[in-house]
Amino acid sequence: MSGATAVGLRREWVGAVAAFAVGLAGAVVGVDALGVPSGRVGVALPVAVQWALPTAGAAAFVLWFCRRHLDANRPDGALPDGEGPGGETPDDPARRYGTLGLANRVTLARGGLVAAVAGFVAVEPTDAVRWAPAVCYGANCLLDLVDGALARHRDRTTVLGARLDMAFDTLGFLVAPVVAVAWGRLPVWYLSLSAARYLYKAGCAVRRRRGLPVGDLPPSRLRRPLAGMQMAFITVALAPVVPAATVAAVAVVVLAPSLAVFARDYLVVAGHLGSRPAPQQ
Repeated sequence: MSGATAVGLRREWVGAVAAFAVGLAGAVVGVDALGVPSGRVGVALPVAVQWALPTAGAAAFVLWFCRRHLDANRPDGALPDGEGPGGETPDDPARRYGTLGLANRVTLARGGLVAAVAGFVAVEPTDAVRWAPAVCYGANCLLDLVDGALARHRDRTTVLGARLDMAFDTLGFLVAPVVAVAWGRLPVWYLSLSAARYLYKAGCAVRRRRGLPVGDLPPSRLRRPLAGMQMAFITVALAPVVPAATVAAVAVVVLAPSLAVFARDYLVVAGHLGSRPAPQQ
């Protein structure tokens, strides 16, 4: 990354850290003002602090992940024949954007909303906050539609944006079901969705360490629609409008296809389905 580009991106990242800190402080004041009577039993901390601790942990991951991948703030996709007309390559510093861009800022806001959801695992589902996780997670889902559309409209689709999008989707599929289970809105076995991607990545990592081939994940017309279905279902599950027994019954139907796709994808990259992956060099 060139010097000017690196400095600009790092300054913008520091600005994101400051925005997250201000947002967290404001939310703590808001939670305290709601007068939530208690947090988790046996924890001698104010409710606002109990909410803030897991939220801060999730927000730290969001910011760390963004900082780690700032070098990927370049156009998505390789150039024809691997080089541009001036001889630049896809990884050339000259091809990296000097600012995050509006779409990536929206994606970072998604990360903040997912982090806010994480905090409610430490809070009892009283009337004052009963809707809060569903509102935060639902807003994250709506912004998931916005950031990609913005990137395409402005011709600013980036590798960084794709990585942030995947990371925050995965984080949301981890923390939102955990909150739903803790609040009695989803059965504990639904957490298999939270574990699925991590198990998939762990399986690929084990194969690489053992020197076994790991193929490329083929395109799929199912992954994105299934992810959208899960997001919509989790939002409804978090909202106190449908009886928990009904949510649990629907969860079986919603969960099964997603787990099947994760299993199929692993079998494909491991070479057990379709063509076998080429050995690693």
